[in-house]
Amino acid sequence: MIAVVFSGSRFSDWRLAERGKIVTGFRMMGINPYLHEERFVLQLLNKNNNLINYAEKIRRIYFFGAGSSSPERKDKIASVFKQFFKNAKVAVDHDVKASAIATFGDGKGLIGILGSGSNAAYFNGKRTADNNFGLGYILADEGSANWIGRMLLKGFLNEAMPEDLVEKFVARYPIDRKIIMDKVYNQANPTLFLTSFADFVMENHKHRFVKKTIYHGLKLYVETYLLPLTKQYPGVTVNFTGSVAAGYEEWLREVAGKYGITIGTVIKEPIHNLLKYYLNKN
Repeated sequence: MIAVVFSGSRFSDWRLAERGKIVTGFRMMGINPYLHEERFVLQLLNKNNNLINYAEKIRRIYFFGAGSSSPERKDKIASVFKQFFKNAKVAVDHDVKASAIATFGDGKGLIGILGSGSNAAYFNGKRTADNNFGLGYILADEGSANWIGRMLLKGFLNEAMPEDLVEKFVARYPIDRKIIMDKVYNQANPTLFLTSFADFVMENHKHRFVKKTIYHGLKLYVETYLLPLTKQYPGVTVNFTGSVAAGYEEWLREVAGKYGITIGTVIKEPIHNLLKYYLNKN
C-alpha cells in the first residue's frame, strides 16, 4: 500500500492506494514544518482513524508540503512519519515539486502555486530549480489566500472597506480589532486565520473592493514570480495549481496575458494527478 499526501498550511489531502486502486481518501489539518513541531504532527496522525487502521500496511509514503523545502525541514517530517508508519519508506518534498509533477508529469516547464500561499519555480522534469521566492506568509505569498485575507482585514481595520461590504463581513464574522490583532500576533498559526476568509472572498469576489484586491494580488504575483522566471526560461509552458489559481482562473489568465504570459494547465488540487503518477511508478 502507498500513501500520497499533498499539504498546504490549511489542509492536507491524503490518498491511500493498493494494487492500483484507492483504498481511502480524506482531508485533515495541514502539516507544515515551519509551523508545527514533531510532537504536534505525531499527535495529529494519532487522531485519524484511517491512518491508525492502515499505518502498518503502508509501505511507501510520498509527502509534499508547504514549508518542506530545506533538508532540515524534510528530515523533521520524515522523522515523525517513520515513527508512525513503522513499515514505510518515506519521501518528503515541497509543494512546488508536487504541483509540477501533477501538471507536467516528467515534462519541463514553469509551475506556479496560488493557494493558501504562493510560489513558483522552473521544473526540469526531475526537480525544481532553486530560487528566492519561498519567503513565507509574512514577507511574500503575494496573491495567495492568506495575502488576500490580510488585505481584507487591513481594509476592514483601516475603514477602507465599503460600508455595504462591512455589513456583510461583520454579520459573517463576530470579530473586532482586538480579536484580529490577537489572532494575528499572539496566537499560533496565524496563516490559518488569514486563509479562513477564503469562502467570504469567493462569495463576494465580484464586489468592487474584493475584485480590486484580488486583481492587485494577481498583478503582484505575476510581476514578482512569473516575469523573472519567463525571462530566465523563455518560451516554456506555465502551469498552475491551487484554490486561488483555479477559483480566479479567468482573471489570472487575463492579468498574465497583459505581460505577454500564456497560462497552460490550471488545476485546483494536485492530489489526484499525484496519485496517478505514483501508482504508475509502483
